Amino acid sequence: MSIQIKNLTHIYSEGMAYEAVALDDVNFQIEDGEFVGIIGHTGSGKSTLLQHLNGLLKPKTGSIIINGTDITNKNISLHEIRKKIGLVFQYPEYQLFEETIAKDVAFGPLNLGLSEEEVQERVKEAIGLVGMNYEELKDRSPFELSGGQKRRIAIAGVIAMRPEVLILDEPTAGLDPKSHKELLHMVYEIHKSQKNITILVSHNMRDIANFTDKVIVMDKGKAVLTGTPKEIFREREKLVEMGLSVPPATEILYQIREKGINIDTDALNIDEAVKSIVAALGEK
Repeated sequence: MSIQIKNLTHIYSEGMAYEAVALDDVNFQIEDGEFVGIIGHTGSGKSTLLQHLNGLLKPKTGSIIINGTDITNKNISLHEIRKKIGLVFQYPEYQLFEETIAKDVAFGPLNLGLSEEEVQERVKEAIGLVGMNYEELKDRSPFELSGGQKRRIAIAGVIAMRPEVLILDEPTAGLDPKSHKELLHMVYEIHKSQKNITILVSHNMRDIANFTDKVIVMDKGKAVLTGTPKEIFREREKLVEMGLSVPPATEILYQIREKGINIDTDALNIDEAVKSIVAALGEK
């Protein structure tokens, strides 16, 4: 599985007074098994981009080639494409609707036309993958759960379809710090076990630094930077100009350097930052 975005452009309200270019000649490629972060200021085009990846929006121009198939082709079955691409919107728990947790998680697989036995196997697997107990929860109402648990069940409903690409748009929005951390680790473990492409949109630079292999930076509808987390966060000045930041540990090192101390600013987390500080002190 791979994703190629070529010259993608999308215009809202084209030809009208409120015309807005949401995507402007966007180009990038995602390889099989990559965990990709997409960052950008509000209005940079992130959500519009995500909605193109499973055909919810059609581009003005350009191509979206998924595993060799251009999904912008009018003869392509989007139903088949959406079997392979799971999209988790912000606050997915608002989409829960069934009377039991098992039925809610089963909704997607049932729509794939799978046998009852296969559906049940997938439901059990998905609930386990999100760190919850199937036997304890299967007959409970999803509306009895806490906010964080509801979100896990909503994600389980997408995981149960076994997507080859899992897209998450700000999956930790509104969660307390403990639930935030647990959910991101859960997503990462799912990525490792399913060996899928995972695409994470987040405003949290610490999360992007800790979990992703590749980062795509969106600004004013363009993909302006693409690279590893270390490569992207070396561009601190450019990021700040776009209303973004670097991870907290990295920012500390930049501020130390601005005090005139020669220090490596490539660290992405506290452990790496401590090593940089110790190395800098050792030079004195």
